[in-house]
Amino acid sequence: MSKSKFTPTRRGFIQGVGAAGALAYAGGLATPALAKTKTIKIGFVTPQTGPLAIFAEPDQFTLNQFAKQIGNGLMINGTEHPVEFIVKDSQSNSNRASSVAQELILGDEVDIIMATSTPDTTNPVADQAELNGVPCITNDTPWQPHFFGRQGDPAKGFQYTYHFFWGLEDIISVFMSQWDQLDTNKVVGALWPNDPDGNGWSHPQLGFPPVMAERGYQLVDTGRYQNMSDDFSSQISAFKEAGVEIVTGVMIPPDFTTFWTQAAQQGFNPKVMQAAKATEFPQAIAGLGDRADGLSVEVWWSPHHPFASSFTGQTSAELAADYEATTGNPWTMPLGFKHSLFEVAMDALKRTEDPTDPDSIVAAIASTAYDSVVGHIDFSKGPVPNIAKTPLVGGQWHMDGGKPVLEIVENSDNPNIPTGSSMRAIG
Repeated sequence: MSKSKFTPTRRGFIQGVGAAGALAYAGGLATPALAKTKTIKIGFVTPQTGPLAIFAEPDQFTLNQFAKQIGNGLMINGTEHPVEFIVKDSQSNSNRASSVAQELILGDEVDIIMATSTPDTTNPVADQAELNGVPCITNDTPWQPHFFGRQGDPAKGFQYTYHFFWGLEDIISVFMSQWDQLDTNKVVGALWPNDPDGNGWSHPQLGFPPVMAERGYQLVDTGRYQNMSDDFSSQISAFKEAGVEIVTGVMIPPDFTTFWTQAAQQGFNPKVMQAAKATEFPQAIAGLGDRADGLSVEVWWSPHHPFASSFTGQTSAELAADYEATTGNPWTMPLGFKHSLFEVAMDALKRTEDPTDPDSIVAAIASTAYDSVVGHIDFSKGPVPNIAKTPLVGGQWHMDGGKPVLEIVENSDNPNIPTGSSMRAIG
């Protein structure tokens, strides 16, 4: 994000702060009438650089949208409070995410902190918030790697940290329901890295393995690999030898590109290639050309989702169209979840009895029952404390005149989200 200054409508302003290029978005300038109000400081940690940077592409659009919508401030108990967003780059590194979270909490003294985009970002930020007693909302990490990855205890949960997203049980169901649509030998090769996602997905009790066995799928697991690997020859060789027809995994975009390129070079052509994380983005898919056609992926949000923002009033389709018209970029799944993250935070703040009291803010978060652009968010329903679940369906890419188009092909768990096509084998 740039350090240039912007001037949104009304009296709000957006001002660059920090040597690392963080941005502060404020909802209004101090005036005598607001002299006794409190500026609400909201910290936001996001991977603007590094291998996860593709997740952060919608950041500036979302921040600008909310700064404009908030204008001079939020009405809380009849008083208008200016709002300031302070953004920090995690650099796609969990240690850096923890460090900048500390800066926001101890240096900037934020009233609430938010994070998104995989456990590498959400977990360390939430840990710092919990440690320092600061209200925190996160999303875009399957709930098990987030909750159990932070040693969460289902008997008591956390005090200050709340998270909403789908879970491993959802993606397992979606993936296998997509595979079940095809005629395959049910031999599945796994590409699970040595990171919180990979370790969660491969967990022998909570992850894919036990459900795959129960559903009659044979797993070929070559072990955890390191992110930013430059050679997947051993995995490809093992998959070919075992007769793998389905490949699944959770990969950062650079690793998937390396694997998929080397698979072609080495004559490995599975019927299904379904790598979460890496194949969620049209920008990454477009770079693969014809090799992108037929890739499948879970879909957490799309213009086809029948939900609307209670903050702006935009439907999912309208939000996606607004983003494409404003930025010139194609919509991406993180767009909906960035928007919903700020939606939920604004809703909680507006319901807070005392915005100067962290416990009052967290009480408002805990009582959230809110219709967002990604669906209904209700932290009281679990499946464990501090967690709310969002719907998941399955999709598949096809190339339309060189442009990647994502169609929903599996909605068994959420039939209210319409399909546009059926699952097909690659090739």
